Amino acid sequence: MAADPNCLFCKIAVGEIPAKLAFQNDEMVAFHDINPAAPTHILIIPREHIVNTSEINDQNAPLLGRMIQTAAQLAREQGIESDGYRLVTNSGANAGQSVWHLHLHLLGGRKMTWPPG
Repeated sequence: MAADPNCLFCKIAVGEIPAKLAFQNDEMVAFHDINPAAPTHILIIPREHIVNTSEINDQNAPLLGRMIQTAAQLAREQGIESDGYRLVTNSGANAGQSVWHLHLHLLGGRKMTWPPG
């Protein structure tokens, strides 16, 4: 699936909108959230425009696994691995999805509560 020219995260992925990058490669971009919900709040997005987890299929499922690996790497780099961190993805309006481009939230640096929401 190509980039969506109207998608905020697609624009960040191609550098059209600046962001404080934490990681990038040919498949994904990770950047610090501009409205953090925790001391560490990094968004990990695929460069490919995938709306949400409902669009995960056999072809792009391995990418999601690599995004989770990247989240773990970033948690180590950010110094939050040992105390713990949370990975969140929202799928759909009722779940709180506000940008219609698949993304993982890497949250850490404080104690998380349960249930979240």
